[in-house]
Amino acid sequence: MKKIAGLILMVIIMASCATEEKNPFLTEYDTPFGVPPFDQIENQHFMPAFKEGIKQQEERIDAIVKNEEAPTFENTIAALEYSGMLLRRVSLVFYNYLSSNISDEIQDLSQEVAPMLSSHGDNISLNMDLFNRIQAVYAQKDQLTLTEEQQMLLQETYDGFVRNGAALPEDKQERFREINQELSLLTLQFGQNVLADVNSWKMFVEDEADLAGLPQSVIDAAAEAAVAEGKEGQWMFTLQNPSVMPFLSYADNRDLREKMNRAYINRGNMDNDNNNTEIINRLIELRLERSQMLGFDNFAEFALQNRMAPSVEAVESFLKEVWDAALPIAREEARMLQDKINADGHDFELKFWDWRYYAEKVRKEKHDLDESEIRQYFEINNVRDGIFMLMDKLWGIQFVERPDVPVYHPNATAWEALEADGTHIGILYMDMHPRASKRGGAWMSSYRPQHVDENGKFIHPVITIVCNFTAPTGNQPALLSFDEMTTFFHEFGHAIHGLLANTHYFSLSGTSVPQDFVELPSQVLENWATHPEFLKMFAKHYETGETIPDELIDRITAAGNFNQGFATVEFTASGLLDMDYHTKTSYEPFDVMEFERQVQDRYNMMDEIYFRHGSTHFGHIFAGGYSAGYYSYYWAGILDADAFQAFVETGDLFHQETARLLREEILERGGTRNAMEMYVNFRGQEPGIEPFLRQRGLIE
Repeated sequence: MKKIAGLILMVIIMASCATEEKNPFLTEYDTPFGVPPFDQIENQHFMPAFKEGIKQQEERIDAIVKNEEAPTFENTIAALEYSGMLLRRVSLVFYNYLSSNISDEIQDLSQEVAPMLSSHGDNISLNMDLFNRIQAVYAQKDQLTLTEEQQMLLQETYDGFVRNGAALPEDKQERFREINQELSLLTLQFGQNVLADVNSWKMFVEDEADLAGLPQSVIDAAAEAAVAEGKEGQWMFTLQNPSVMPFLSYADNRDLREKMNRAYINRGNMDNDNNNTEIINRLIELRLERSQMLGFDNFAEFALQNRMAPSVEAVESFLKEVWDAALPIAREEARMLQDKINADGHDFELKFWDWRYYAEKVRKEKHDLDESEIRQYFEINNVRDGIFMLMDKLWGIQFVERPDVPVYHPNATAWEALEADGTHIGILYMDMHPRASKRGGAWMSSYRPQHVDENGKFIHPVITIVCNFTAPTGNQPALLSFDEMTTFFHEFGHAIHGLLANTHYFSLSGTSVPQDFVELPSQVLENWATHPEFLKMFAKHYETGETIPDELIDRITAAGNFNQGFATVEFTASGLLDMDYHTKTSYEPFDVMEFERQVQDRYNMMDEIYFRHGSTHFGHIFAGGYSAGYYSYYWAGILDADAFQAFVETGDLFHQETARLLREEILERGGTRNAMEMYVNFRGQEPGIEPFLRQRGLIE
């Protein structure tokens, strides 16, 4: 009997060892450049790796706490920084999958992972013995001989613990934990609900006459989508941007435009199980409670504590200044569109589902500009090569496709970034087209941030950009709209921020900067995308190879500020909505749609324009990291308008000294220095709002 028991025990041990050996997270990655071995990773590997990562970090933290030596930067702050390497490795892959490689199994797993990680994070932040050591180091920060980056890591570590409840009385810490647990699940569920609505809503068109006005490429894509659903001979439209936006812009059928637009703005608020209104209520309630526990009047005060913007009042004043400049222009645009409706012999009033359609008609009349004509010059590979050309001209950086590098999805491609002398910089993944397993929008993320490891080895970054651009159809390649083209440049700006990082600690690497600074590198790149001189370098006709004609560039430039009142109002409205949610100082249950109407009334918003992001699908603030932070895009707009001017003033769009300063003072530094200090070191001055408003045609 003992022999049998021994054999059983041996089998169990061997099976356990085999499982660990087969789990790719638990061994060093044996892949080119040490990228995640996506071809080996299976969903079953995540939970054991998470648990092992938590165990390892707990052991490291226990060793820090039990260290009998006096607390120092190295034995406490740096030791904590390096304590969770396995957990970080697993988390980065998992949460990237949760955005761009989604499955039912991953979503179910996330419901277990989110509270587990939240609890683990609280166990660290609320570990009083650990916090006492951090406080001891922080108390002597002025006497310590630390590098600038070490000083910043110390400050960020101390502030992070305080913001996560370490200074709370013990009797309040349990409630703090409960709030964090619930918040982690609510934000997860919010995003999953929006994705479920996007994936489930489909509009089938049976009568070809209802396609009138649509570009042929959009019709072809809809036909292919219908075939995939077993509806050959019909056309299917969805709530994914490459489907919905062209439909709203070009479809002559007003009833179908209304149907689609109402569905689009009601994502997360349809008559199904994916309704987000109760989740929003609970998120606002819990964020407020949590912030007030930490001594803030509201969540926005808490969120803005570590941003560039000095106060809630400063943000609200900024948004109001932009709003006041844009609203009269939007009203004039509405009158112009109503005139077009009347001139076409219709007797209806302009509604939000009409705006994009009639704006396109007026744009074509006034500037002889048609989006379908512009697309011919923005074939996706040409745009990509144009971005690569810009990287070469600014910094000598080359990109080489690496088919030998594992990818997380067949649609993704891997590229190696190289210095001019051939030195490896990092790996960049690009994943450009919609699919059901990917959330909407466009973003940059990291599978491995640049840093220096505990042994002093420089670790190169692994970055990804994920988009939902128009896909190829039939024999026609992917032809991007002007907005998609500039979005490509935007996300590449984030990517280059991650790729060129040159810091010691990963917590301060790349895009780990204040939220209202992080959009500077992305938005400044958009300026090259729209500059006539650079457009002529990369915009080629996808069939003939002809360079984009000067007269078309002139028309694009002339139309550059067309419809900017609309664009600015819908965007700023979402920023104001965000701030109104998060400046609440008390909570009572509220009707989300009524709250939106109150915001619209408060700022005299036009009925013809809806929020860029309505509450129930506003993932930036309810499922992402932009709570009380949506203003950041425009705040960074002040910086990017001024930053690009630094190149323009030299008379050389690729001025090498200016490019060097941009790289060394901003892109490489990550969050190792005060954001405004970094900007002034690059530009030599603080920016003003006027170039930003002028760039958008909001002032003369």
